[in-house]
Amino acid sequence: MASQRGRLTLTLVILMIGMVALAGRALQLQAIEAPAYAASAAANIQRGYNLLPARGQIADRNGVVMAASEPAVRIIVDPRMISRNGVDERVSMGPKETQKAAAAPKAVAKILAKRLGGVPEDYRDEVTQKGSDGKLSRYVVVKRHVSSYIFDLITKDMDAGNWYGVFSSSDPVRTYPSGTVASNVIGFVNGDGVGAGGLEYTLNSQLKGTEGKESYEASTYGRIPLGRNTLVPAVDGVSYNLTLDSQMQLTTQNALATAVRNTKAESGEAIVMNVRTGEILAMASMPTFDSSKLERTTSNEITNRAVETSYEPGSVEKVLTMAALADKGLVAPDTRVRVPASVTSGDGKITDSFDHDGLYLTARGVIAYSSNIGTTLLARKLSKSDFSSYLKAFGLGRSTGLPLPGEADGTIPGPSMPDFTRDQISFGQGMSVTAVQEAAAVAAVANGGVYHAPTIIASARDGDGNPVSVTRAPGRRVVSAKAAAEVRDMMEAVVTLKSDRAVPGYRTIGKTGTAQRIDPTCHCYRGYTASYAGIGPSEDPSILTYVVLNNPTKGHQGSEVALPVARQILSVALPRYGIEPSTTKAPKAPLEYKP
Repeated sequence: MASQRGRLTLTLVILMIGMVALAGRALQLQAIEAPAYAASAAANIQRGYNLLPARGQIADRNGVVMAASEPAVRIIVDPRMISRNGVDERVSMGPKETQKAAAAPKAVAKILAKRLGGVPEDYRDEVTQKGSDGKLSRYVVVKRHVSSYIFDLITKDMDAGNWYGVFSSSDPVRTYPSGTVASNVIGFVNGDGVGAGGLEYTLNSQLKGTEGKESYEASTYGRIPLGRNTLVPAVDGVSYNLTLDSQMQLTTQNALATAVRNTKAESGEAIVMNVRTGEILAMASMPTFDSSKLERTTSNEITNRAVETSYEPGSVEKVLTMAALADKGLVAPDTRVRVPASVTSGDGKITDSFDHDGLYLTARGVIAYSSNIGTTLLARKLSKSDFSSYLKAFGLGRSTGLPLPGEADGTIPGPSMPDFTRDQISFGQGMSVTAVQEAAAVAAVANGGVYHAPTIIASARDGDGNPVSVTRAPGRRVVSAKAAAEVRDMMEAVVTLKSDRAVPGYRTIGKTGTAQRIDPTCHCYRGYTASYAGIGPSEDPSILTYVVLNNPTKGHQGSEVALPVARQILSVALPRYGIEPSTTKAPKAPLEYKP
């Protein structure tokens, strides 16, 4: 009896200990560890995805869209879901479900081939792909940038056959409706929709916007209706209107392409600019490409030569030399200079592009005939430090600040330059510029001596349509209005020298350029750069065209290969922008004098 009572007591003690342990564990779970378990449970049922913003569009000054994003989707498959045809992994499948699941990979591959192209075998690897752990994957991208319409058709086919495992996510397509028009300026995005060239690259952080996110609670069978939901909206990107005029751009590109082809030049660039504001109306580079067809594009075509390539400008630079001299009061249009057959400079001699004995020219005649010798002799009146300062003031030797990638600085000599270097740069050799630098500098002379940094962005607005400020540098005076007017007088003589240089209905001014080219393979001069800057109208300069042809082989003088192109472009630009035809005739002023 005593032993039975002992065993009963022991049993009760064990039961009591067990109950205390269970109560303690319950207390631990419900009171102490409950928050941690609740947080873990919440995390396990939490789902979320990123909300993609709309990338800002790029349009020209008239609202013509040049780059925009269109809705599209990314086709995704879940091989693990396909392998069970949607049956939850925690549920055992019956014979019919097992048979259906075995047929699923082939059925899904067949649907994908039907709607995306190809044959079912092309999609076999995607629908059965395994991860690094050897298990079937849960996420495999089949194809990107597919229209929503195509995905709708895939969904209908999947539903019709009761198949599971194909999904989509937003994957917008960047389109360029204008094709090759201004493609070197607009640029392009890469396969992930990130800017990789042109304005798409430099403005990428503003264009792309900010991703949002939605998170929600879900079970195996989908979203929990009354579960917790958090939404952070995406912020759409900034959209831009450029100063470019797509129609003027097309005209400029066509004219430049024809010139490059006819002269068998290596390449070319052309700029149309509003001289009063610095706004770029057209910026062409040849050869070019289509931003929508990058698979057919070469690096040579992508280069925007107007900003990325520097060269020796040749005689167009004489405009700036004369402007500096006139501003210092050292030269006027009728200033006389005797021009010998050659002039000694350093260890060599400077000659003109045409043979002559002694000439007696006015400064106007020096510009009209484009005499290197005459320009050199006049430039020697200007101190080297002053010369260097004027070149800097005209914006040479440094980036213009355009929001375009790869802009070259060019090179100009400092105030301690040798005498022979001053001689060289007076007529555009021994220094380098970009086309946009030279165009803006010459435009300053046309604009009464006030320089405006070139601009290509006219306005911007955020994703809600609110204006975004666009920084624009104020104009600055480089030379006096009197000096600028005197140089324009000289430049008009370039046009009146020959009748075929005029733009019908307008008085215009201009300057030709023919420079020897540096060949990097031999570090020597080989070939030529031909150029022409034309501006109209003479009475009230408004529009500048600047054309550069690199290494033309069928003719090489700027007057014969570049001038006709600039003249053609200017003849379209002046009436397009409402410039009234001239009502006065160009004056007949002396180019030569009798000793």
